[in-house]
Amino acid sequence: MGEPFIGSEAVAAGKLTKHALRTRFVAVHRDVYVARETELTAMSRAKAAWLWSGRAGVVAGRSAAALHGANWVDARLPAQLLYPNRRPPPGIQTWSDCVAEDEVQTVTGMAVTTRARTALDIACRHPQDSAVAALDALARATGLKASDVHLLAERYRGRRGIRSAAESIDLMDAGAESPQETRIRLLLIRAGFPRPETQIPVYDEYGQLAAVLDMGWRDVMVGVAYEGEHHWRTRREFARGIRRHDTVTGLGWIDVRVTAEDTDASVVEWVRRARKRRT
Repeated sequence: MGEPFIGSEAVAAGKLTKHALRTRFVAVHRDVYVARETELTAMSRAKAAWLWSGRAGVVAGRSAAALHGANWVDARLPAQLLYPNRRPPPGIQTWSDCVAEDEVQTVTGMAVTTRARTALDIACRHPQDSAVAALDALARATGLKASDVHLLAERYRGRRGIRSAAESIDLMDAGAESPQETRIRLLLIRAGFPRPETQIPVYDEYGQLAAVLDMGWRDVMVGVAYEGEHHWRTRREFARGIRRHDTVTGLGWIDVRVTAEDTDASVVEWVRRARKRRT
């Protein structure tokens, strides 16, 4: 029993004794258990919350995104449900909203908001930076298009937060490979640069794929790469990063490399200088 389950049902079915339930499992919510030492993920938290609702809730928001396959959903945050209970236990966040039948689907046996409805809820209920990062991850995992979400948003023109949600949806980009890449992209857009293209393929003189840039501008041949911790974790990754940089610059690109230690102001200035050299 690695997944959350309803304890009373397991005992009634003869799968466990009451003693085994008390000693080998721990309650996540009332009558919802997992095996001791289980590390809860965003997906298992979602299932536990759904079971707590008596299987009557609809998994929504970031929990739905996790069930649709989105990465980077923080498992420490409460699970989210569309469910008319204003006093959920710790670890669950609920809200009541209108939801049409075609906005709900079944995922691993649970009622879950569709990709488009999930994106709309996230865009309406979260600040822009965190919303866009979550939308990027959802789009990358599922192929969701901004047009799909805008079409659904037409049903809810008077919904609270719908105007700011439209801006977040427009900024969604499936090319982002991490929340930090999303953050850098938004930083550059807000600094007044043209919206960068993501995942730009760079080919060598023989037409072979030499590298893929996180983001940048083909017209001026300026690329921006976010160097996360994994790029420095091993000597092999470190050497690969150096070779990629040398290859890209050797093909005429300016390669701006960004790390978590760099300030926003310095990143903007480096990109401004790089573009100025070309324009």
